[in-house]
Amino acid sequence: MLASLIETCKLNGVEPHAYLADVITRIVEGHPNSRLDELLPWAYPSPSALTAVA
Repeated sequence: MLASLIETCKLNGVEPHAYLADVITRIVEGHPNSRLDELLPWAYPSPSALTAVA
């Protein structure tokens, strides 16, 4: 399952390590269950989108 998640990240242009670290942090900090779809790799912001916000 983890290998599938990592490959899905790669296919969507998301760096797997940063993605997993961020998603786990968000879940621990109480990300609502009703909004879990926001944490999926294909819904995760691209690095260029994150840079534009910063």
